[in-house]
Amino acid sequence: MCENKDIRYVHQMQHPDYPHILECGCVCAGKMEEDYAAASKRESDSKNLAQRRARWLTRKWKVSQSGNDYLKTDGFHIVVFPKNSGWSGQITRLSTGVATQARRLYDTQDKAKLGAFDGMIWLKNH
Repeated sequence: MCENKDIRYVHQMQHPDYPHILECGCVCAGKMEEDYAAASKRESDSKNLAQRRARWLTRKWKVSQSGNDYLKTDGFHIVVFPKNSGWSGQITRLSTGVATQARRLYDTQDKAKLGAFDGMIWLKNH
């Protein structure tokens, strides 16, 4: 809308009467949806999630009896472990006991931990 090209956090806006997705900043997104507070909260949530992911590997992971790193956080039990020639993981929702196994192998333990973080966030939202 304002043609500002220096946008740090991009909001993707779409409307059924317009065929393209518009990429804009927080202020323009708030104007388009007529709710600046919602746009601001969405941006704040996105920043917080990015910061949390950046700190994920520095958390104090515990080691299970079988030697695998694990965490209990946000209502989930997360474990990463070596599998074949790579790393895998499993996320268990503590309230139901339902476990979700990683669908892919990761090159490193750290990549498996970051994949587990992304999986946990997805599970929390679905």
